[in-house]
Amino acid sequence: MSRKQILLKGTLLLTATGVITRLTGFFYRMFLSHTFGEEGVGLYQLIFPIYALGLSLTSVGIEVILARLAAKYTAVKQKKEARELLYTAILLSTLSSCVAMLLLQKYAPVIASDILRDSRCQESLTILSYVFPFAAVHSCICGYCFGIKKPFIPAVSQLLEQGARIASVCLVSWFCLSNGLAFGIPLAVGGLIIGEITSSIYCLRVAFRPGSSDSPLRPPIRRFWKYAGSLIASSSPITASRVLLNLLQSIEAVSIPLMLQNYGMTASDALSMYGVLTGMAMPCILFPSALTNSISTMLLPEVAEIQALSHKNELRRLVSKVVISCITLGTVCCAGLLITGRMIGTLLFHSPTAGFFIITLSWMCPFLYTNTTLISILNGIGKTAHSFLISCFSLSLRIASIFFLIPTSGIKGYLWGMLASQVCIFLFCLMDLKRYIRSFQ
Repeated sequence: MSRKQILLKGTLLLTATGVITRLTGFFYRMFLSHTFGEEGVGLYQLIFPIYALGLSLTSVGIEVILARLAAKYTAVKQKKEARELLYTAILLSTLSSCVAMLLLQKYAPVIASDILRDSRCQESLTILSYVFPFAAVHSCICGYCFGIKKPFIPAVSQLLEQGARIASVCLVSWFCLSNGLAFGIPLAVGGLIIGEITSSIYCLRVAFRPGSSDSPLRPPIRRFWKYAGSLIASSSPITASRVLLNLLQSIEAVSIPLMLQNYGMTASDALSMYGVLTGMAMPCILFPSALTNSISTMLLPEVAEIQALSHKNELRRLVSKVVISCITLGTVCCAGLLITGRMIGTLLFHSPTAGFFIITLSWMCPFLYTNTTLISILNGIGKTAHSFLISCFSLSLRIASIFFLIPTSGIKGYLWGMLASQVCIFLFCLMDLKRYIRSFQ
């Protein structure tokens, strides 16, 4: 099968999986709101920044770099080294996840009361801590499978994780209701653990099945430290970038309503406007990213393989095709949202404000959808430090727009700050890739 066919097949598979999980997730959230009430769902959402931060620190960066290195080793026929690398990554990520688990359990009361400002989150945080070791195994094996071009395994694991999480919460809540037993939102947090356990068991059975040529090999201690050093050094910029993104989202959640109050809005109106922006407008803008996220996931190992084989012209053609395709998709979505934005806001959300946000944010689409793939290409060629610096600059623009533009221009200032940050990512990534391709041997 040609490289183009593998890329297309993997993209379609991951896109279908992404659409299915998003749709089932939408109905699952409806179930949660009916079962636990709005306040319960609020408590559930409150712990997700901690969840995302834990994953960023323990597994996300290693997963991305593992996909790149596995693709590189496989391209030059070093499959044994790729399998040893997976073993190292699982061990390294699991150890860091266990440390994160213990720290979260120890400081759950402090995080709940002082950071999340609700002591009722303590029990959920303690339960949540058990997710990280299983998520680490799941992430590492998925990264390895992307690297060796077997996206079917990550796709199945994602569906299993989603299905097990939803089924377990629905069944246990039904059992409790039928027998008059009390339960709360920690049950939904427990569903996260059930989902990760299910997906990690599936991934382990596939990766370590007897007689498999892809079964990881235990490397000698000397090679283990060699692999560990490479993984840590390469994944650190990506980990730092994801942590900064999570911190930014936390800053946004707290600061945007406060800055809107400085602009002259009441606390209630400011919170409502922020809710419309994040809960109504942004999901509409981000929905097509199910496709571009799939492309970026498949691109990273593909680019790493091309780099390992020193195919300069093929890399240039691939980058050109991807950029043109994503810009075209973004332009079509931008035009469609400009035309239908107000109607979407009024008909779907019964909110003219949502329609205004959709129209304003639609200008981001060509850049937003393309930037996902450009960052993935940079990571694929090993420019993780460059992608980290670009992300830092972009995040700085967004933070600056919160504190300097919202008090004078209202929410429009933040929207234009978001657009400026996406344009900067687009331009910097293109310049970096152009410079690299020129010097590529």
